[in-house]
Formats: sequence, structure tokens, C-alpha cells
Amino acid sequence: MNFYGVKAIYKFEMARAWRTLMQSIASPVLSTTLYFVVFGTAIGSRMGEIDGVSYGAYIIPGLVMLSLLSESISNAAFGIFFPKFSGTIYEVLSAPVSPFEIVTGYVGAAATKSILLGLLILATARIFVDYEIAHPFWMISFLVLTAVTFSLFGFMIGIWADDFQKLQIIPLMVITPLTFLGGAFYSIKMLPEPWQTMTLFNPVVYLISGFRWAFYGVSDVNVGVSLGMTFVFLLLCLTGVWWIFKTGYRIKT
Repeated sequence: MNFYGVKAIYKFEMARAWRTLMQSIASPVLSTTLYFVVFGTAIGSRMGEIDGVSYGAYIIPGLVMLSLLSESISNAAFGIFFPKFSGTIYEVLSAPVSPFEIVTGYVGAAATKSILLGLLILATARIFVDYEIAHPFWMISFLVLTAVTFSLFGFMIGIWADDFQKLQIIPLMVITPLTFLGGAFYSIKMLPEPWQTMTLFNPVVYLISGFRWAFYGVSDVNVGVSLGMTFVFLLLCLTGVWWIFKTGYRIKT
């Protein structure tokens, strides 16, 4: 294991985040804060409880997951796209670092930034909404697993994209709608059939449900199923990254 190589990639990517602090950290935190103000304070105070949890507190896991998914994908996608776009990716490929070490550096940095962002959003939410974390260990576990999984997914998007527009297609047109339809602002149990059953085909439902269980002990889907689905997504992303390096898809050609 070339720890020096991994450290170099990791430090470079983290330094890029600090140089673009307003875009990487401040902007998503501010956007999510507006949700807390509007839905948590203004509207939430006029709505009833869901599963014994106040509406303002109920939507916190969904809002954190919304930012976490989007930022994990964007951080990792931009991180690998720029070296490919500028041609410096060949310097990385010719260096004495393995594909595993390259992915560890890029994905590790992207996941770190997303986890820090998620924790910062949770701290900001405390200003507007009172909430509790029933299972802190599982909350951190879901946070880390989701950040790593979608950073891997973002890494694949960065390899696939051949222009800046394609970097935003998946986060804006797929992930964000799936998150809004995945129970970020409501319980899927509130939906009539057949919509409730159809929603179970939305993979984001399992992420939000498991994350919400870690906070309040309530969920739309069994927490074991949510955890299992998270590992399935992680395995699929790992397989996709392995295939990219095995075939050299849009890296070596």
C-alpha cells in the first residue's frame, strides 16, 4: 500500500475544497438552512406530528441525506473529471500507485468533505429545530456508508462525463427527484396504494428510512433491509469502479 501516494491525492483534493469554501461548504449549508427555516420553523409549527415526531425534526434526516447524496456525487465527479479534462490523469496513472490507491485518495477526500458537510448541517439544524439522535453509532454508520457509496458513484460519473454539463445530469435529473420522492419530507406510509408500493422501488427510500431510524427509532422500511440495501449499492459501485480500471474505460483511451 503506497500511503504516500494516497496521502498526496487526498491532501490535494482536500486543499481544493478549502480553496472553494463558499461553493463546497457554505452554499449547501445555506441552502439547507433555508429548508429548516421554511419547513422546520414556519410550516413545521403548524403541522402535526409524524410517527410521534414533530414535522420540523422529522424532515432533518431527509434534508441531510439530500445534501449528502448531491455533494458526495459532485465532489467525487469533479475531483476525477478535472485531471482527465486537463490531461494530468496520465501523470497519476503512470505514478507508482495502484487503481485501489487512486480510488482511495479521490473517494476518501470526497467522502470526507461530504461527512463534514452532513455534520455541519446537523449542527446548523439544532439552531432552528430541537431533535434527538436515538442511535448515534448507527447515525454515523449510515452517514459514512452513504458518503462513501455515492462518492464512488460520483467517481464513475466523473470518468463517464466528457463535458461539464454531463457532470450535473445525474445529480440534478435523477438523484434530487428520487430524494424528494423518497420520503425526505413525508412518510411513504402516508401515500395511497399503488404509490406506496411503487415507492419501494426507489433506492433512496432505504437510505432515508435507515438514517431516520437512527435519529428517532421510526422508519418506513425495516432497518435491516435499509442497511442491506446500502451495502448492495456499495457493492455495485465498487464493481463499477473495478470494471472501469480493468477495461480502461475513458481513462487510458
